[in-house]
Amino acid sequence: MATTPGLLTDWPWTPLGSFKYVVLAPSVAHSIYSYATKGESEKDLTNFLILPFLLWRMLHNQIWISISRHRTANGKNRIVDRTIEFEQVDRESNWDDQIILSGILFYIFNAVLSKASRLPWWRTDGVVMTALLHIGPVEFLYYWLHRALHHHFLYSRYHSHHHSSIVTEPITSVIHPFAEHISYFLLFAIPMLTTVFTGTASIMSLMGYLTYIDLMNNMGHCNFEFIPTRVFSIFPPLKYLMYTPSYHSLHHTQFRTNYSLFMPIYDYIYDTMDKSSDSLYETSLKREEDVADAVHLSHLTTAESIYHIHIGFASVASRPEGSTWYIWLMWPVTVWSMIINCIYGRTFILERNKLEKLKLQSWAIPKYNVQYFMKWQMQAINGLIEKAILDADAKGTKVLSLGLLNQGEELNKNGELYVQKYPKLKLRIVDGSSLAVAIVLNNIPKGTTQVLLRGNLTKVACSIAIALCERGIQVNISSKYEYEKLKLTLDVAFQNKLVLSKSLAHKTWLVGDGMTEEEQLNAPKGTLFIPFSTFPPKKIRNDCFYHHTPAMLAPTALQNLDSCENWLPRRALSAGRVAGIVHAIEGWNVHECGENMFHVDKVWQAALKHGFRPLGFPST
Repeated sequence: MATTPGLLTDWPWTPLGSFKYVVLAPSVAHSIYSYATKGESEKDLTNFLILPFLLWRMLHNQIWISISRHRTANGKNRIVDRTIEFEQVDRESNWDDQIILSGILFYIFNAVLSKASRLPWWRTDGVVMTALLHIGPVEFLYYWLHRALHHHFLYSRYHSHHHSSIVTEPITSVIHPFAEHISYFLLFAIPMLTTVFTGTASIMSLMGYLTYIDLMNNMGHCNFEFIPTRVFSIFPPLKYLMYTPSYHSLHHTQFRTNYSLFMPIYDYIYDTMDKSSDSLYETSLKREEDVADAVHLSHLTTAESIYHIHIGFASVASRPEGSTWYIWLMWPVTVWSMIINCIYGRTFILERNKLEKLKLQSWAIPKYNVQYFMKWQMQAINGLIEKAILDADAKGTKVLSLGLLNQGEELNKNGELYVQKYPKLKLRIVDGSSLAVAIVLNNIPKGTTQVLLRGNLTKVACSIAIALCERGIQVNISSKYEYEKLKLTLDVAFQNKLVLSKSLAHKTWLVGDGMTEEEQLNAPKGTLFIPFSTFPPKKIRNDCFYHHTPAMLAPTALQNLDSCENWLPRRALSAGRVAGIVHAIEGWNVHECGENMFHVDKVWQAALKHGFRPLGFPST
């Protein structure tokens, strides 16, 4: 919101929430019906193409969002070092409102103006006229409108909403109050309506013009510079006709300079060009890729997880992973992304964070949960993990933490495979098992005298059971094999705390992979389920409590968190990711993988010391 919101700040369809697209439904339905039922001579292709064009605009914007987030996380050619947080993501989540508005206006103009229907595909005179009208009236009028919007009266009521984003993303370009967007559409309508009234309009001139506006808007709001210097060397006057991301970035950091739309010529004419424009441009182009002190290596989970990751849908990634109705509409894209990942997938950078002087990155392997359980895929997955470890080691990374199934016992013996294969690794590999144990132990309510252990007996589960027995808490387990296995690892003095029991009448359950739905249904009312597994159990009971998987809340000093880690709430990080960060801060020069466990209390106290906090009471 602007600091003091003025009239027509909110969009008319804001109360509809995620169902706002219904405002287009009548026009879309009429368009499709009309095109399907009318004769060939009466069909209006212009009207029929409005919906595909709106979909193209959304795809075009999303491509820029994904590329920009990936490149910014990489760090190469980054312009501004400040961070993006959840507040900015929430403020910019309505970037598609202006696409809805353009659709409504297109349908209205097509219905009201006879000259705006049944347009040819191409007319050269119309394209030339559109270009000239943009260079002249549109750019000139926008410059002065933009300067007027920076007057304190209009700025506080409207334009300050846009400038709330110091660090820009492509979609920042269209984040304005409704009234401000109306003024912009009136400007951009000058070339379009002129060509319509003069009979020179074509489908390509209208839709191509808006695509050009989207292109330049998105490009100018990227937080990385990529326009090569040779472009301006070949044609020097281009510096007056095309801005660059660094040029417009200065407008968001300095506010009173670089007002031009896409062509800096008016800033030169009226002496409002920022004097550091050229130097920032050159500095940004020379900026090298970031070297992370700690890397967290994760992977894709479900087929739809591509939309939930940092470089996916920004607003979806800012919420814990869950079912979103419109994601199902994306199934053709989802299927193709899976095919491409399986054939050409390479490890990619998800996001970049910073904790004081520590530089952090998250990387993702383009493999899905289901692939980790296919034996014929294990070699390929291990190859990707191994390459990521070697790449991080070569870049000077200090710690690499293995997330989700990348630390599987059957896959790589909890990471020990790589340590054995490369004994001279400079970086340290961390699986986060010690911190996961510490988190589970501290999630158990005080005063608990006995717990039920259900699920596969993993490295973490064994350590939790041993720690509880040593603390005098009875651990009930139903499998005789697992009971005997655990008993052998316990000191004789604590073996009586491990009980072989088939009873489910316990209020505190420690659960992992392998717990069945039937077992959940037989749990007493009010049971507390505390997962020790990487993945959360399916919640099928409304009268029970479910804790999060082992995780901690990030300290306020950890910057650039604008996405949720899988199903965890905002600013919550998995135990493995936190362990890697703490390992790097403390400078512990040991691996934590294979059967090796770090000191549980030591890693817990270190995490608390550096500002990480428990997640709090579980949700029902």
